Amino acid sequence: MQWHTQPFSELTTNWLYAVLRLRQQVFVVEQHCAYLDLDDRDQRAMHMLCKRGTELLAYQRCLPPGLSYPESSLGRIVVCPGMRGQKLGEALVQRGIEHNLSRWPEHDICISAQSHLQALYSSLGFVAEGSEYLEDDIVHIQMRYRSR
Repeated sequence: MQWHTQPFSELTTNWLYAVLRLRQQVFVVEQHCAYLDLDDRDQRAMHMLCKRGTELLAYQRCLPPGLSYPESSLGRIVVCPGMRGQKLGEALVQRGIEHNLSRWPEHDICISAQSHLQALYSSLGFVAEGSEYLEDDIVHIQMRYRSR
């Protein structure tokens, strides 16, 4: 497995296609959720990809403070269905935490987590804030990772 973190402008068309395909496969088709995935945030995000050869295994975007929240953020966190259950999601999120803290050390990390994944994010140091809410007809909860 190879890990790459790069800005939008450095994604090749083939890798951008793989990212968008995986996001659609999981978030739209598998989760039965019609939503606008292309939200004009990709262009300012850093994109973290886990690859094996020409296959995209996992992906997330690391967002700067002020784009989604006043804090930095992680989003579109996804592992391809064939790689689930192998702790790749934990490794992905841990790398995202490390990236954001090194790039924006004075900022916490906020995420809008699908509620059924709350235990996973809690095990990595995120703390739930507030009540659950519906986002695109899926129950979510806001969670925060403290920078200090």
